[in-house]
Amino acid sequence: MAHPQGNRRRLTPGAGALAGVLLAASLGLPAHAAPAAPPGAATAKAAAPGGAARNKAKAGTRAKAKASRPARKAAASAPIQAAGNAEARLIAVYELFGRGRSREALAKARELVHAHPNFQLAQLVYGDLLAAQVPPAHALSDTANIARLRGNPALADLHEESRRRLQALRDRPPPGTVPSQFLALSTRSRHAIAVDASRSRLYLLENGANGLRLVADYYISVGKSGIDKVVEGDARTPLGVYHITSNLDPRSLRDFYGAGALPINYPNAYDQRRGRTGSGIWLHGTPPQQYARAPLASDGCVVMANPDLQQLIRRIQVGATPVVIAHSLEWITPPQAQTEARDFGEALASWREARDNGDIDRLARFYLPDFQQEKKNPADRNSILRNEMAYGKGRNIRLKDISYLRWKDRDDTMVATFGEVADGEKKGRTRRQYWMRQHGEWKLFHERVSG
Repeated sequence: MAHPQGNRRRLTPGAGALAGVLLAASLGLPAHAAPAAPPGAATAKAAAPGGAARNKAKAGTRAKAKASRPARKAAASAPIQAAGNAEARLIAVYELFGRGRSREALAKARELVHAHPNFQLAQLVYGDLLAAQVPPAHALSDTANIARLRGNPALADLHEESRRRLQALRDRPPPGTVPSQFLALSTRSRHAIAVDASRSRLYLLENGANGLRLVADYYISVGKSGIDKVVEGDARTPLGVYHITSNLDPRSLRDFYGAGALPINYPNAYDQRRGRTGSGIWLHGTPPQQYARAPLASDGCVVMANPDLQQLIRRIQVGATPVVIAHSLEWITPPQAQTEARDFGEALASWREARDNGDIDRLARFYLPDFQQEKKNPADRNSILRNEMAYGKGRNIRLKDISYLRWKDRDDTMVATFGEVADGEKKGRTRRQYWMRQHGEWKLFHERVSG
């Protein structure tokens, strides 16, 4: 992103210094950059004897290096949001400021805070842009006080929020790619959600005839203690593959949860197998007085701005919308996903074949010794195998609406969801199976059957 000098005024540290630190860091610029950097970037080093010459020489070196590098094209196929979205408007302020169009940036910031008075980051940027208009003769010179403000935890949180929002603008997923967890998704799931905690970002993908397509992404907050939830009360957000289990009416909730809440099925079967505890992990909104929260701020939930959550609520399907929460997302092409799904698809086909052919010994090899089936009247492993044989005996059972969601950490696991319908029947049942790869072979360790 270019930052020409244009008509930018050079300011003393007191005039918009916080704006300089905040915006410079957000745009990936050093806070002590030469005059082409944002307001407040002037330092004693630049003012020292010989400082200007040294900076000019460094700038020339950087310009030559930059000219030798090919320009990186933006992923135009994956916009963040529509122009009216509050975050998109904030980014527009950053971009105007970066081009030296400070007065236009100030006007846009003024409009933004008028529309969203509870958007704290926008208020800070607006205030600092105002301060940047102060003539140098009237600027504050108490640099020690400014340093204390920079160390204020609330300002540090806003700085980090700003940095992560801008990171989402710079580091777009490659066009035509999908998160690596989504190996196959039934068209019954019209949307899928993927959270990248390292970027404080939630990605919404639409599932159509041509597969998954990124349609929107939003800034989010996670647990105040970070991610990888282990026990109840650790204030961490869980990592894994989940599904939306309900859509809670905001009228039934405290104002703290904002526009609503979407609980997920934490702890899932894999979490329980590893002894993870806790409950009540939701995707929810913010209280009325707060547009967004700091990147690390919740008790373990994923928190979104209310307008963003309302958009999400309109698109999710209870029970059918998958939610992946990862430390960082890896984006792969659809052919890569198909290749990774093929091996597991062969294992699932072999499991079905063993059951339908009545080969109980072969079928048993697909189940781990501690396999569990989630149902009202739990049965032991041998009883489950006999029931499977009875269900498939003499019938042609088709699998449909198949989804494969892969999760890899210390283990390699797969969540397979599919429907089963026997020939001659109009209704069938749905299975959600949890598999684990052990010694190169896929094994079942948990299953839920409904219908």
